[in-house]
Amino acid sequence: MQRPLLLSGNQAVARGAYESGVRFATGYPGTPSTEVVESLSTYANVHATWSVNEKVAMESALGAALAGARSIVAMKHVGLNVAADPLFSASYTGIRAGFVIVVGDDPSANSSQNEQDSRHYARAAKLPFLEPADSQEAKDFVIAAFALSERFDTPVIIRLTTRVCHSQCRVSLGSEIHPHNDQGPFVPDFDKYVLLPRQAVGRHIAIEKRQEELAAYSDDTDLNREEFRDTSLGIITSGVCYSHVREAFPDASVFKLGQPYPLPQKRMSAFADKVDRVLVVEELDGFLESEIAAAGIAVDGKRWVPRVGELTPQRLRSSFDAGAPQPIETGDPSITPRAPRICAGCQYLGIYTVISKLNLTVCGDIGCYTLGAFSPWNGIDTVLCMGASISMAAGMEKVGRTNGDQNNVLAVIGDGTFLHSGVPALMDLVYNQGRTTVLILDNATTAMTGLQGHPGNGEGLQGGKTKQVDLEKLCEAIGIEWVEVVDPYDMDATESTLREAIAYPGPSVVISRAPCLLLEKRAPIRQAHVDAAACTGCGDCFSVGCIAVEKYQTNGSFVADINHDLCVGCGLCVQSCPEGAIAPRLLTDDPDLVELSLS
Repeated sequence: MQRPLLLSGNQAVARGAYESGVRFATGYPGTPSTEVVESLSTYANVHATWSVNEKVAMESALGAALAGARSIVAMKHVGLNVAADPLFSASYTGIRAGFVIVVGDDPSANSSQNEQDSRHYARAAKLPFLEPADSQEAKDFVIAAFALSERFDTPVIIRLTTRVCHSQCRVSLGSEIHPHNDQGPFVPDFDKYVLLPRQAVGRHIAIEKRQEELAAYSDDTDLNREEFRDTSLGIITSGVCYSHVREAFPDASVFKLGQPYPLPQKRMSAFADKVDRVLVVEELDGFLESEIAAAGIAVDGKRWVPRVGELTPQRLRSSFDAGAPQPIETGDPSITPRAPRICAGCQYLGIYTVISKLNLTVCGDIGCYTLGAFSPWNGIDTVLCMGASISMAAGMEKVGRTNGDQNNVLAVIGDGTFLHSGVPALMDLVYNQGRTTVLILDNATTAMTGLQGHPGNGEGLQGGKTKQVDLEKLCEAIGIEWVEVVDPYDMDATESTLREAIAYPGPSVVISRAPCLLLEKRAPIRQAHVDAAACTGCGDCFSVGCIAVEKYQTNGSFVADINHDLCVGCGLCVQSCPEGAIAPRLLTDDPDLVELSLS
């Protein structure tokens, strides 16, 4: 037996998949689930990839499963929306080798645009789902999910939440790895895999029979368990809420659901008969409560358990004592809140400084650049979902958001997001004869989730270069006749190009290209310096929004200063100063480095 390891829930999922003999792993990076596929990419005999989006990932993993290899796909909750089309139909086709879908929900929207509860997808698609409470269960439940998948010919969902994904605990590893014996090559089965209307009806009948069998299994499986203590109070719960319940109600009897759907109705009825009062504790929606109530069991839950935000033992207990949902804990009020900021020297600083001058309605997208919505730029007016910036801008344009001959709507989207779901929107813009300007912020990585590769930079997950998409040629192939690339660190040229693009009488694309500074870390060759005597305190340099530009008070007025621990020497603040009080200063006499600083 190997020594236990300290693993996060995501790492434990990967370990469970590896011990299950997974051959193929894919997904799209998104917090809180990113590390599942990243961790799997480090294991031998696992082919791991990043897909261009979650729909493609779901379809690829299902294809591998139908070809006889155990497969796993991972995504965050909003990614499951993108993959919903193949998800529902995969329930109909079933599988050959085990197929597990890992989804990371994000209560409190720590890094997401909503608090979606993915459990509803399991019910709607008629799929079983398992919900681990900690890292050990994350590993063990993945192994159980593959067995369940193959026993009942079904995809299986593993639902994680942010706390389980990122919290760490000791995980006991399997004594050895058990490679799964492949089912062999794909075997055609017209009635099972070709979902024409007649076949779909037949497969629906099979699904309903499978639901009955899964419900019976749920009543027998060790994934669900009863813990009897004081029988005056019985709590039904699942996932990380089990840990909260054990801390907030240490004496209560608990029915812990490892497989919350389909529910073990007989065992829950027996549990309810042995306790005086039954409560349901779950984050977000009253999913379990409605299912349990529909089974004829009297329960109480969302009348007092909050529907919004993450639960904690303290919040759970205070809500119970008050008999009403208590608000989200906001932390220590004595600590000054701090908004997220764009990195010092990032290309987005110059871009949003320019955008803020143009008096446009700006439709934004999902990425680090979403931070352009904050002060001092206030440079984004809408954020909805991946790829929506182009579509929404096109819709605004069509209902007359123009100023004379000039379209006053700008779509801003990152390179990874553009390839994820912006390409169809750009095609739609061309097809419907729009004239919106699209600004693609190309930093050659998926920066927000940890610098993952994508087709635009040609970096494979398991190392090595692959084919790199040429964004300019792609836009031209779609039908964009006006495409220009700008250097975002030249704000005057960038502003001129954007104004020209906006005035163009057709759809236009501007590509702002500069590498993410986290991707190409290097010591600065030059840094900005302030001549305090020349600084008038006008504040124009603060409009760039760089965290390296600071201010201090002297003689009752503010004067700019540069924090040289943060400054990367991008020169944006130099360009912003009308008095010439900020100037670059070389940090080296090496002629080669001096030449590099000027390039």
